[in-house]
Amino acid sequence: MISLTDKARISAAIQAAEAKTDGEIFCVVAKQAHDYPLVPIAWAAALALLAPLPMIYFRLGSTPTVYLAQLAIFFVAALVLSLPALRFRIVPRRARHDRAHAEAMRQFFAQGLDRTIHRTGVLIFASTGERYAEIVADAAINEKVAPQVWDDAVTALTSAIKADRPADGFIAAIEQCGAVLAAHFPPGALKHDELPDRLLEL
Repeated sequence: MISLTDKARISAAIQAAEAKTDGEIFCVVAKQAHDYPLVPIAWAAALALLAPLPMIYFRLGSTPTVYLAQLAIFFVAALVLSLPALRFRIVPRRARHDRAHAEAMRQFFAQGLDRTIHRTGVLIFASTGERYAEIVADAAINEKVAPQVWDDAVTALTSAIKADRPADGFIAAIEQCGAVLAAHFPPGALKHDELPDRLLEL
């Protein structure tokens, strides 16, 4: 999704931002947060249940015919709707965002952003499949920053991703988060880098 050159640019942006703060910034981009294997099955089952109604109403076939039609509709619909291009279109937007948010929180803890010395870890997360982005900040910084600040950084990230410039979006979000961290948590005398300065691609 992101070239090696752009990954190097993102790493440099993280290093530059963290040079001015005791905070830690980590970036994750996911192709998708979940496969949603059961969603096509659910839609196929609904179609299979509804399809025989006109056949029964207009007496278009015997009971075995209706049953075979249901089976055929279920299997064909499940197969077609399982195609990646269609699968994401039939997943409800709320379900996609819930899955992506859950993955963002999982990455926050998996990457150790909750275990920084000053509790100032910030995760910049984007999932292209779900068209979702989020910034997760640890307690010490989150209690000092208005939600609008994170929303502005997310907007900068998503706008660039929509324009097919994901690296520029991450860099803009990093710079905004870095400025907030620097304002509240300037670098201390014993500052050291606790997390890798890189973008993790899932």
